[in-house]
Amino acid sequence: MRMVQGTLDDLGTPLRDVTFVVVDLETTGGSPGECAITEVGAVKVRGGEVLGEFQTLVNPGAAIPAFIQVLTGISDAMVAQAPRIDTVLPAFLEFARGAVLVAHNAGFDVSFLKTAAAQLGHPWPGFPVVDTVTLARQLVGRDEARNHRLATLAGLFAADTTPDHRALHDARATVDVLHALLGRVGNLGVQTLEELSSYTSRVTTAQRRKRFLADGLPAAPGVYVFLDSQRRPLYVGTSRDIRTRARSYFTAAEQRTRMSEMVGLAESIQAIVCQTTLEAQVRELRLIAEHKPRYNRRSTRPERALWVKLTAEPFPRLSIVREVRADLADGARYAGPFGSRAAAEAAVAAVHEVVPLRQCTTRLSGRPRGSACVLAELGRCGAPCTGNEEPAHYAVHADAAAALLAGDGRRLVGAIEGRMRELARAERFEEAGALRDRLSHLVRGAARTQRMAPLAASAEVVAANRSADGGWELVCIRHGRLAGTSLVPRGADPMVYVASLTATAEVVSPQPPPAPAAYAEETELVLRWLETPGVRIVAIDGEWTCPVGGAEATRTELARLRQGA
Repeated sequence: MRMVQGTLDDLGTPLRDVTFVVVDLETTGGSPGECAITEVGAVKVRGGEVLGEFQTLVNPGAAIPAFIQVLTGISDAMVAQAPRIDTVLPAFLEFARGAVLVAHNAGFDVSFLKTAAAQLGHPWPGFPVVDTVTLARQLVGRDEARNHRLATLAGLFAADTTPDHRALHDARATVDVLHALLGRVGNLGVQTLEELSSYTSRVTTAQRRKRFLADGLPAAPGVYVFLDSQRRPLYVGTSRDIRTRARSYFTAAEQRTRMSEMVGLAESIQAIVCQTTLEAQVRELRLIAEHKPRYNRRSTRPERALWVKLTAEPFPRLSIVREVRADLADGARYAGPFGSRAAAEAAVAAVHEVVPLRQCTTRLSGRPRGSACVLAELGRCGAPCTGNEEPAHYAVHADAAAALLAGDGRRLVGAIEGRMRELARAERFEEAGALRDRLSHLVRGAARTQRMAPLAASAEVVAANRSADGGWELVCIRHGRLAGTSLVPRGADPMVYVASLTATAEVVSPQPPPAPAAYAEETELVLRWLETPGVRIVAIDGEWTCPVGGAEATRTELARLRQGA
């Protein structure tokens, strides 16, 4: 069998190679801002070997309270000739340089050290910190020890030094406690500093044992897929660094209960390396849509997007549909897509607020039939079904509705603003808010249409953005779908790569406008990338425009309405 030597990046920093500085302080009280340090004791250890010790009394510059003197045995006379903290702190920081700080109840000791550094104007080095209290609470049960105080743990682990509230003695006892706790987490599979830093009892032993699933994954951008025993996707995610992200699922960095459950079922991890972050995001979306993994909650049903349609018939009406048909030439109009039926219904209701379109679903011809409905009696419909409204007159309403779906919401905003004032004067504020919310859904749907339609109509768009190494990221988009990506090395001729990309990119057939040839979420991902500062359009087959005074302009008016609500 061929052996492969792993790198430190692969393995993390082994605990045996970590230098720990175990520190303990004695102080005049419990508040770092109001009290001062009276003694510093520290022990430097690595691999179980003591490398050095640091101990000194500190003149606090004020009297030590009597009960503190009794507790620690440190009197005013003992610290009268001791150095001040402005001398002690730099010496301690030099002693601990490059090490991991360890303390029992580390928050107390570190807070005093940080406060002293801030008061002296000395930059804090940002030591990694390990708290033996936190570890003990997770590793030592109540059946072993009545509490997690240093003295109790020192007795449990038969420490060579008995803690007595003197800094160096307590630090020595903490060293023995630390080594005993490291032995316990080692038995649970924790072997590196990184694993120790993220250790928590919330991560089960079974979870930790599956860390090997992340072994061999590439440290590159792309998509990762957790698979069960039958190679079925459980969860799909994306990251700039697949290996690092996958490892986080086996540590305390992952706090989601569902993910812990998912990891318990996972038997392997598949990695798909992508050349760009955009490609990774699109691949993730497509994989989720295809496989619908049970532990993904986002984007699992992109095919269920809905459109609001103005039908192509003698007396058009609004309808909610799942697909766009090739009937624009016949007079049909579309807005969307909408993420839910409730949002689509709200948009329809917003149009009906100001345009007296019929709301019945009966197909009408030019001949009158039946009797008028209640909406006609209320003045909300011209009753074309009875012949009371001629096609030419009704066409005015249809054109107004088409304009609203196309994003010209100025009329609607004005009408709803007036209606909201009426409702406000009548103190019917909830109804006014409902009107505003319905308008929001309509404007949002119209804005999506206006953003996506030009890109969907473009046969090809090639764009570029600078990569981190000074080269270029190339993207080829066809009819709103990501057709291919490529990386151009720094100093290379990008046009050679552009030609290669367009020759090898996916062949994409257009869909009936305004629908893109991809899920709406994918097209919006592409649009957000195109709008990133620094992106350049290299070539375009088609037109990419956005109407002046469209839905985005209406959003400004809507924001004003919200502020005035």
